Amino acid sequence: MPATVGSILTDKGRDVWSVSPTTSVYDAARIMADRRVGALLVISPFGLVGIFSERDYASRVIVPSRDPRTTLVSEVMTSHVLCVNEEQTVHECMHLVTQRRLRHLPVVAGDRVVGVVSIGDLVKSVISDQVETIHYLEGYITGRYSA
Repeated sequence: MPATVGSILTDKGRDVWSVSPTTSVYDAARIMADRRVGALLVISPFGLVGIFSERDYASRVIVPSRDPRTTLVSEVMTSHVLCVNEEQTVHECMHLVTQRRLRHLPVVAGDRVVGVVSIGDLVKSVISDQVETIHYLEGYITGRYSA
């Protein structure tokens, strides 16, 4: 059975780091540094409204020389957020992040965010599956396992 987003969340946890749209970019960057994450979800009382990433910080704050203490996350976040559900396969998600050049995928159940998977999480899962397959094939070839 192919690995799913749900299995990644079971292994890594379901922590969701978020800020409100009215959070300053400076405070958001400090949270990302403290939590050692590359993105924060932007959540309003109405739900998920965007994602704020290191890429947003670099291209929309630093390069145009905006003041991170007075710039709000809502002014520079990515507002069109692609979400996935727990049943989607790692392969499907790898395709999405590759095709759309994304680094983070919020995971939703209905209208509720239940986790986030990063490209690193997806790559780790793929590598783990490949190591397991290689181990099995080596055992089969050497006779440790029978068909």
